[in-house]
Amino acid sequence: MKEESILTNRIGGSSSTSRLVVLLSLVVTIVLGCNKPSSPAEIPPPDTGMPTEETVIPDEYEQSLVINGVERTYILHIPPSYDASKPVPLVLVFHGITLDANEMIRISGFNDQSDAVGFVVAYPNASGAQRSWNGGHCCGESAANNVDDVGFVRALIGQLTTLVNIDTKRVYATGFSNGAIMVYRLACELSNQIAAIGPVSATQAEEDLPGCQPERSIPVIHFHGTDDDPNPYNGGETAGGAHFIPVIEAIHFWAERNGCPTQSQQTESGNIFHDFYSPCKSGATVELYTVEGGKHAWPGGEAVSLRMGEPTMEISATILIWEFFLAHPMP
Repeated sequence: MKEESILTNRIGGSSSTSRLVVLLSLVVTIVLGCNKPSSPAEIPPPDTGMPTEETVIPDEYEQSLVINGVERTYILHIPPSYDASKPVPLVLVFHGITLDANEMIRISGFNDQSDAVGFVVAYPNASGAQRSWNGGHCCGESAANNVDDVGFVRALIGQLTTLVNIDTKRVYATGFSNGAIMVYRLACELSNQIAAIGPVSATQAEEDLPGCQPERSIPVIHFHGTDDDPNPYNGGETAGGAHFIPVIEAIHFWAERNGCPTQSQQTESGNIFHDFYSPCKSGATVELYTVEGGKHAWPGGEAVSLRMGEPTMEISATILIWEFFLAHPMP
């Protein structure tokens, strides 16, 4: 079964003098096993004369990737400091259910962090009317229809390595709400490509834990508010019947997986409690930032909505996640 990978238009300008419309048209054949939708995609190098990593300039690009006949899209941000001769880290940022890539750019502020320190960031879009991610037993129509989101992420990483000089030892994933659930699934199933994860405001469904068998220890940094109504800090049951474990149980699960101490080192500052589990196998530390009174929000970012509540400004999840990622490349 042949599928196409298409790069589309540049949607931003890296400076006020950069107003030229750049059309990137890259057609790549991806072979995905029909019976094994999450099998690795084979992505050949671009044809001679087509855009390559040497021709891409710092900017923001809207791109598409066709998997099993379904078009998937994402936004790619390349910082001003990008130098095609030097490998750069890649951060994948996953939005929550009913949100999209543009909302995640607004909520997280990861573009500013990318520009400040020089990594590439991509914001994938989920599928379906609800724009949900298949995190296993959650969420929405993507889980109900068993959408191959892991295969999409694998193919997306493969495509990006043909366009940008990505340091494959420094590919990271972070996400909010349903996006955080997806990030946990990537840690379970794509540990050979994802170096570390940074979930915000969601844990894993209890039903997904037995099947979580990462090939190696995965560093985890998690953020959660104690007054998070959609994804309660102490766990709960979704409308679809999935049982989400309490945050502390999720952290203990990964601490045990990573061979960390059973007891954390804890610090407190204002309304922020920081639990740190170390030393662990292969340096794969586990960290938890608990926001006392915190809502369903991205700490240090912008509110999802007035109904969801304002985020704390005592810490910046984006800065802390990046610092954590920087300290945890793939072994």
